[in-house]
Amino acid sequence: MKKPGGAEKKKVRRSAGVASNGSNSTTSTKQGVKDVFQLFAEKARDHKGLVSRWAVLQETRVEYFRGKDFVAFVRNHSELKDILESDKDLEPEDIANTLLQKNLLVRCDRVVKIVRPGKKKLSSWPAHLEIYHDQVFSENDAFFAWAFVKRRPLWQTLLSFFWPVLTLAICLFPVYPHWAKLLILYTCAGLLLLILSLLFIRALIFGAIWVLFGKRVWFFPNILAEEATLQDLFQVWPQKDEAERPKWTARLFYAIVAVVVILLLRHHAPDEAARARYQKRVSNIIDDVLEWSPRQALSGMMDTVVNVTDSNDNAADESKTGSEKVYFTDDLDEETDLKEESEDVIGNLEDSDHQQRDL
Repeated sequence: MKKPGGAEKKKVRRSAGVASNGSNSTTSTKQGVKDVFQLFAEKARDHKGLVSRWAVLQETRVEYFRGKDFVAFVRNHSELKDILESDKDLEPEDIANTLLQKNLLVRCDRVVKIVRPGKKKLSSWPAHLEIYHDQVFSENDAFFAWAFVKRRPLWQTLLSFFWPVLTLAICLFPVYPHWAKLLILYTCAGLLLLILSLLFIRALIFGAIWVLFGKRVWFFPNILAEEATLQDLFQVWPQKDEAERPKWTARLFYAIVAVVVILLLRHHAPDEAARARYQKRVSNIIDDVLEWSPRQALSGMMDTVVNVTDSNDNAADESKTGSEKVYFTDDLDEETDLKEESEDVIGNLEDSDHQQRDL
């Protein structure tokens, strides 16, 4: 246990001595030396020979590599050391220590240091890291994250301008012609069906192999990983299973559970009539979206305006006719009252005449 610590101290002294000798012998300025190591770091980071992964370091996603991979990478690609000019004869450990001193690298350590249940050893590539207290290079279970912002390539710059255009195009989907809507609909539906089918077949293969042989085989192992790069995302072949083999009782239990779930889903599946109603409802919604157009919207607005004006005119006409009817009925009532009064007067006069005759 003491030898690794002494070896690291010797490496630190050696790197310090080499750095001092290099600084005395070189004729360039400090800024020039920094630019040389900056260029080396950028070339090494972009090189495919250096295996790296993405992880979370203090709520920030960083790209990191292992110490032993960096040593093997520098030794196998010695042509990159020519970038260092006068310091090209440095050992990989000395180069890494210089990068650490110039804050181009940060040594990290895994957050989870305990083997999880069912695992035989710690993960080779942890997903969560923390800054190590001693910023010295080491090959023994040491991780190093790049501490500088990577230069953005041209395609990423063009892609950043493309995203707003794509967002605007999605918002303008209702005004597209009918053939464009059909093309977009079938393309998106095909991609969604492909993704769901891939995930279903992947899970089916995993479950069958796990139940029958007790092996954990995930095709496309990084398809759901958030920290995976684009190249690792489409990795087809599974990784080596390092976990402990499950017991046969657990495999039998989950097999029975899967059979029961399948039988329940089959028993409670909707009938043909229910599926037909659901399909008709969904097709009606899709047809409404596809057949909508600005012309129909404008024509609908004009129809509503015409209907509103017609209803207002009808209401005005009805109010006028109603008032005339009211006035007419009032006149008739007055005439009938006058007639009744005149008839009463005439009747009274006739009664008085009959009384005088009788006298």
